[in-house]
Amino acid sequence: KIFTLYFFIANQTLGIVHEGGHGVCYILPCPEFITMANGTIFQLLFPGLIAYYYYRKGNIFAVMIALFFVGFSLQYTAWYLSTAHEGPILPAHKSFLGVDAIHDFHYMLSAMGLLAYESLIAGLTRFVAYLIMIVAVIGMFFDAFSHKDKKRIVKKIWRRKDF
Repeated sequence: KIFTLYFFIANQTLGIVHEGGHGVCYILPCPEFITMANGTIFQLLFPGLIAYYYYRKGNIFAVMIALFFVGFSLQYTAWYLSTAHEGPILPAHKSFLGVDAIHDFHYMLSAMGLLAYESLIAGLTRFVAYLIMIVAVIGMFFDAFSHKDKKRIVKKIWRRKDF
């Protein structure tokens, strides 16, 4: 049950940010291709900007958490990509909104002539997503267990030259 709750919260969060990206193009005049792409752009940009914010603040652990969510979002994007072959309409049971909708990646891959390569593109996207998540977890581990305080103490002792 805990994983059901986790995936419900994660999918709803991704859905809100993803659909918000499309919503920007409903307000501003965007070409149709950009309107389709903007959901995924926002979905990846949102945690990416959070990572950048914490990088500027010097909080590497928070950067790694946000980077992990970039990977998580990209992994979801890989799944979404892998369903592009199912047709131009995304069925309600697979949609964030719970209604039939235009499938973003079917439209974009068809427009670029890449629909035949959907599984390859989805696989590469999934690989990059897992790589980002692994790097983020390793980064969190190293940041959590680094001995920053010991380095500061050694520098203070060295500067005093009392020894």
